[in-house]
Amino acid sequence: MITRFNLRVYGIVINDNHEVLVSHERRDGYEFNKFPGGGVELGEGILEALNREFNEELNVLIETASFFYVNDHFQVSSFNSNDQIVSFYYRVSVDTSAIKTELSHVPFGANNLGDYEWVSWVPISQGLLSMMTFPIDKLVAKKLI
Repeated sequence: MITRFNLRVYGIVINDNHEVLVSHERRDGYEFNKFPGGGVELGEGILEALNREFNEELNVLIETASFFYVNDHFQVSSFNSNDQIVSFYYRVSVDTSAIKTELSHVPFGANNLGDYEWVSWVPISQGLLSMMTFPIDKLVAKKLI
């Protein structure tokens, strides 16, 4: 039974080589690939949350953000069957030279020592679609392709 909304916000960063930034993570033993971003906290606006997430995950500041997509269909959370997910996606520009790829670190707020996150540049192709874990990310990847 759905008891609450879970608001999420993600950034789509595309470099000069037509590659998109993908986050590879493990939380509580569950491995997944997604766009960088995460949950909107109480008292936070959508863009505030996106800026906070990019600072926490990538240690970069967002220069510009333009709305790209919000899911307009019902989606249950992969982590909590009581949550209905509403995900906002923005095309963002950042200083891509400041992004450290392939360097694994413990995610902000992680509960287990085995948790990790790292980012890599992935070509915008069918491979991106098959790489993504979550249904909404797959839909966004398809829109990018």
